[in-house]
Amino acid sequence: MTTDVIPLGIASALPTRTRHLSAMAVERKGRLLLFDCGEGTQYRLLHAGLSRARIDAIFVTHLHGDHCYGLPGLLSSMALQQRTDPVTLVAPPDTQEMLQAIPGAAPSDLPFSVEIREVDDDGTDACVYETSEVTVTARPLEHRRFAVGFRLEERTRPGRFHPETARALGVPEGPAFAALQDGNAVTTESGDIVRPEQVMGPPRPGIVVAYVTDTRPCDGGRALAENADLLYHDATFADEHHARAVETGHSTAREAAEVAHEAGAKRLLLGHISARYDDPAPLEREARTRFAASNVAEELRRYSLDPREKEETQS
Repeated sequence: MTTDVIPLGIASALPTRTRHLSAMAVERKGRLLLFDCGEGTQYRLLHAGLSRARIDAIFVTHLHGDHCYGLPGLLSSMALQQRTDPVTLVAPPDTQEMLQAIPGAAPSDLPFSVEIREVDDDGTDACVYETSEVTVTARPLEHRRFAVGFRLEERTRPGRFHPETARALGVPEGPAFAALQDGNAVTTESGDIVRPEQVMGPPRPGIVVAYVTDTRPCDGGRALAENADLLYHDATFADEHHARAVETGHSTAREAAEVAHEAGAKRLLLGHISARYDDPAPLEREARTRFAASNVAEELRRYSLDPREKEETQS
């Protein structure tokens, strides 16, 4: 089962004819996690063939309009569809006050529960969302106003069970096999103790996706990107506009590539592209001089990440 990353909008501040405002969906087992929700995000979900009804959680990096102005419309549409399933909303302080002021989007007026989890600026690695299969952590970034980045990490799965090895050690099929797979030692009829590590392969790591946008290169971003299978990083400007990047709290394509290289990421998607670039190809070329596995993110493309491929490369 793959995890699919779908960039919905990669524009910076202003939409263009070919790029839309910030949003990225991650699809696992038919369910969605949404990162940022710029104006028009629900249209981009439609164009991507993704259902609003399958969104379990929304993660907002900061309260600049190009990252959050689509949220009221999305919540309102969910209400019109008579949604009853709860939604988790992870966002900076003041998000609830913003929504409360908009008719049709106030959490107290919606027919479904919105659990708002505010991310504070304490500078630490905080788990902001978790299920039995994934965790999402947040870290503060370096922008003109308080902003955070996110790291989605699938939980490590037990190693593969080797039944032939278990049989050779005298373990009978049935409950004893299940006990070993659950991490428990068993005793054979001959009195020998067989431990899980004797019949199980190494733990199988899950996929890691990092979403690091609207930031200068910083420790928080590098921590989120550490060994990520896919890193989406702010690359608003080319290096010739480095001074402007510093002034506005953004990164250049070269700086994004350096973060990917330093963090040991496997692949880099460049996003949050300034409207000054009709053709973002120069940004991609610039990034590749520092990190070969760099691409400008393609809107609506599915970037499929398979944990089995990761397992093979680490075996």
